[in-house]
Amino acid sequence: MTPDPRDSAKILSPVLCRSIFVSDIHLGSKGCQAELLLDFFRHYQCQHLYLIGDIIDFWSLKRRWYWPSSHSTVVQKILRQARNGVRVVYVQGNHDPLLGFFRNFLETEEREFALGEIQIVPQWVHTTATGRRLWITHGDQFDLSMHYARWLTHLGDRGYSLLLNLNRWHQNFNRRFGIRSRWSLSAFIKHRIKRAVQFISQYEHFLAMECHRSGYDGVVCGHIHHAEIKEIQGITYYNDGDWVESCTALIEDFDGTLRLLHWPEATPSSPSSPPMETS
Repeated sequence: MTPDPRDSAKILSPVLCRSIFVSDIHLGSKGCQAELLLDFFRHYQCQHLYLIGDIIDFWSLKRRWYWPSSHSTVVQKILRQARNGVRVVYVQGNHDPLLGFFRNFLETEEREFALGEIQIVPQWVHTTATGRRLWITHGDQFDLSMHYARWLTHLGDRGYSLLLNLNRWHQNFNRRFGIRSRWSLSAFIKHRIKRAVQFISQYEHFLAMECHRSGYDGVVCGHIHHAEIKEIQGITYYNDGDWVESCTALIEDFDGTLRLLHWPEATPSSPSSPPMETS
C-alpha cells in the first residue's frame, strides 16, 4: 500500500538502529517500490547503511529510460545520510557494475572507490555489536547461470520484468480497494516452480559453504529477491530481500540482534537505543 504523505506528520521521531541492510532496489525499473522505501527511511535511522547490490538497474535503463522523481529522491536521501555521518557502503551487484565502470573510466585496477562519502566495494565484512563477523556480498557470483548461460539470464530477466508488470497491476488493484497485503504474484509463481525452489536452496548452500570456508560467522546477501534468515550447517544466512516484490530490509539492533522487516506491514518498534553517533 502506497504510504499517505499525511502519515509523515504523525512520525514523532524515527526508530534508531545500529545497521540497515537493503538490496535489489532496482532504481530505473518500473518494478521499483521507491515510495515505500522512502517511507521506510522516514521511520528508521541507522549508523551503518549497507546497499547490497542492484541498487540502480542499468540493465533496465539500457533497454528503456525510466527515472521518475521518486527514484531521484531515494538517491538524494542516501547521499544526505552519508553527509550526516551515516557510514554508507555500496556493494556492487550484477545490474549495477559500478566498479567496472570506474576502473574503465579512470584506467585503473583499484578494487574500491569512494564516491563522496559512499564507499563502493565488491564485498565487505560487517562486525555486529556482539563481535560476529558477517560477510556482505550481493551473491550473483554464486548464480551459475550468470557464468555459464548469460543469454539465459538476460532472457529470464525479460520474463521476470513481465511478471513484475503483472505484479504492479495487482498491487495497484490492492491500493485502489484498500487491501493491505505483501502477497506478490511474481514471488508466488517463482516459489511454486520446483526448479526455482531448488535454485534458491542451492544458492543458499553455496553461499553458506563459502562463508564457512572463509571463516565468517554469517553471510548477508541479496540477488534472488527472497528474504530469509536461516541456519545452514553452523552458518547464519541472511538475505535482505528486495524493493520490487517483498519490500524487506534487514535491521541490526543495538544489542546485535538482526531481524527482517516487511514494509509497510512492520510496526516501527525498537529496544532502548543509545543516541546516534556520527563518527
